Amino acid sequence: MDQLALIVGLLLATVLAVGLGDRLRLPYPVLMLLLGVAMTFIPGFPDFELAPELILPIFLPPLLFATAQKSSWAVFRVRWRTLLLMAVALVVVSTAVVAGAAWLMIPSIGIPAAIALGAMVSPPDPVAVESVAGRVHMPRRLITVLQSEGLFNDAAAIVIFQAAVGASVSSTKVGADVVALFVEGAALAVIVGIAMGWLTRLITMLVTSMVARSAVTLVVPFAAYILAEELHASGVIAVVVTALETQRHARPQDAAERVTRTAFWDVVELLATGLAFGLVGLEIHHVIETEGEAIFGMVGVALVVCVLVFAVRFAWLGLLAIGARKRKNVLQPTSAKEVLILTWCGMRGLATLALALALPLTIADGSEFPARHEILVIACAVLLATLVLPGLTLPWLMRVLKASEDGSHEKHAARLLAKRAQNAAISALKEHELIKELPADKVAMVKEKMSHLHAELMDGTLKGGSEAENRKRGRELAIAVQTIALDAARQEVVTARGEPGMDPEVADRVLRQLDLRTMAMPD
Repeated sequence: MDQLALIVGLLLATVLAVGLGDRLRLPYPVLMLLLGVAMTFIPGFPDFELAPELILPIFLPPLLFATAQKSSWAVFRVRWRTLLLMAVALVVVSTAVVAGAAWLMIPSIGIPAAIALGAMVSPPDPVAVESVAGRVHMPRRLITVLQSEGLFNDAAAIVIFQAAVGASVSSTKVGADVVALFVEGAALAVIVGIAMGWLTRLITMLVTSMVARSAVTLVVPFAAYILAEELHASGVIAVVVTALETQRHARPQDAAERVTRTAFWDVVELLATGLAFGLVGLEIHHVIETEGEAIFGMVGVALVVCVLVFAVRFAWLGLLAIGARKRKNVLQPTSAKEVLILTWCGMRGLATLALALALPLTIADGSEFPARHEILVIACAVLLATLVLPGLTLPWLMRVLKASEDGSHEKHAARLLAKRAQNAAISALKEHELIKELPADKVAMVKEKMSHLHAELMDGTLKGGSEAENRKRGRELAIAVQTIALDAARQEVVTARGEPGMDPEVADRVLRQLDLRTMAMPD
């Protein structure tokens, strides 16, 4: 019962942390992490132990799915080079640098265990990044870079980590087969994701309940993750591909379902994020308490690794910025200001803690896993340094650098897309036979209203018949005409969402307005 009470308490604390974060302009995941650490100092506070192997399967699928839903295949087609350089290459470079430093500073660690440490502290957390970056009005271009990186870097880190741990347990070397394992796992995960996306579409077509169709999207991420892991593929990539496929198969006519699903996932993402980071705080304090006074002897190494994590990211992004200016590539950081911001947003989170706790206690010969205590402390130090420090200071940094945007670019893009939807609606009206049944003044009124996407037409008179019958017929025709126009507008926005260069979140914003207008229409 104590465990259940703790979970309920953390969920309630998440709601309060969101309100406090809004007032203080601070990210609520950081507040929840600090709260988790602080709660363990309360006398008589119950111990909470979550099996390490359950941390990623419980929290990663819904949080990755929620983030990936806000993207599209077009984004990755356009940004594939940036994705490879940041989500894969940067993870490899960070792992190598941290592993080398750890091997030099910790005599008993060994190369495989050092590589495991490097892998666990390399991938930034997409959930933490989004909750922090969106609050300070960071340019959408940079947020998209961070989101794209965060969706796939866990996959590379997990593969390297598993190979390194396996080599350490069996007292062998980490070989080049890691690359083959990653490629094979990624390819199989894509197949799993596409299959789960197709299954989701089939279920939503067969199930009539709107609530059930929304609920299935909560089940599918877990199913994709577990199935991929059972097949020795990447659960992370499988979940992301499932989300992208689910969005690709979205139907323009599902207005009510989209509104319901969006509200549903907003709640799921908020509560899951708050609970996850609250538990992270509890686990960090548990590690600190377990190590006791011995932790002071590890502080120096931990600080060096923290500095290296920031320095490697800054240097790598600096090289990307130099290359981007030469190629005039706006999809990568192009200035020292942007490099600094993206470096500061390299926040570690769930994956780092879960991999640290997943370290085995012993190796094959029964001896303790090399430098396990030091690795746990270093991982927690990196998590705190990269999450708490940037999370609390990013608003200040954005003000100093004058890098915040007022959203005018997104508003302009939304206006252009809305105009495009209006043109599609008017074209549909011109081509449909039903419009010919309305008198000229009514046609003009419908077109004018649709050009502004205003409320539905409720009145009207036609020649012939009684006044009541004419009004009823006019009302029915007006609603039918508006339905035709809104359907065409939604179809245009859904199509635009999958086009290269289109910001999916801008398209989702316009589509939501159309969906709400559709739902407001009388039956």
